[in-house]
Amino acid sequence: MTAHGPVMPIWTCAGCGSSWPCRTRRRELLIEYEGAPISLSIYMASHLVAATQDMGWAPARDLHRRFLGWLP
Repeated sequence: MTAHGPVMPIWTCAGCGSSWPCRTRRRELLIEYEGAPISLSIYMASHLVAATQDMGWAPARDLHRRFLGWLP
C-alpha cells in the first residue's frame, strides 16, 4: 500500500502534496504494472474520467498530460 494516494476532489497526493499522480506514485505504478502497460493505461484512464468530473474547470489537455501523458 502506498502513502501517495489521491486526495479528492482536488487530486493532490496524500503523501507529498503534489499533483496526483506525483512522481513517486508514477514510479510505483510503473513497477506495479510492469509487463502490463495496457492495464496501467486503463487504470489511469479511469482516474482521468473521475478527475475530469471533479475538476471540470481544468483544461482537458492538462488533465490528459497529467494522467496519461507520462505512460510508456
